[in-house]
Parts: sequence; C-alpha cells; structure tokens
Amino acid sequence: MENVLKYYEFSGFKKDNSNTFNGNEISFSELNSQHYLIFEKSENTYNLYVSKYLQKKDIGVNPPEILELLTKNYDKSIPEHRLLIKQYLN
Repeated sequence: MENVLKYYEFSGFKKDNSNTFNGNEISFSELNSQHYLIFEKSENTYNLYVSKYLQKKDIGVNPPEILELLTKNYDKSIPEHRLLIKQYLN
C-alpha cells in the first residue's frame, strides 16, 4: 500500500478531527484546488473516497462539502481498485 501512496503522491497519514472518518487516520491526493482523493485507514483496511473541500487546510479539520465512497477495503491487487485511482489522477 505504501507504494500506491507514494506513486500517486498522497500525503502522510494524519488523524481525522472532523468526525467524518470516525477519527481514523486519513491521507489525501489533490485532484484540483477543491477536489481530493482520500484514503481512510481503519486498522489494516483502506477505504477510498473522492471529496470536495473549500480549501486543502480543511481536510481532517472540517467536514467535506461532498464525500463519495469509491471502494471499501482497497486492494491494489484488484484491477478495478487500481483503475479507480487512475481514472481520477491520470
């Protein structure tokens, strides 16, 4: 999973204080100035979301304006999961 995060330039993980991700740790990659892919780390699983925030500094602090779950239990060995990231970042 670390290779995926590095390859797609996700941020380091930080604790979510917005109560959006149940206090789990999150990591994000910027799509544009208001849209982000977010990985939520819950124990040993990763859930992938696409989100909209007014500004980057709101991530993990304030709830997003829009949040859509793309997949639960992200697994880089599943082609459909890899394509989810590629469709947004490529």
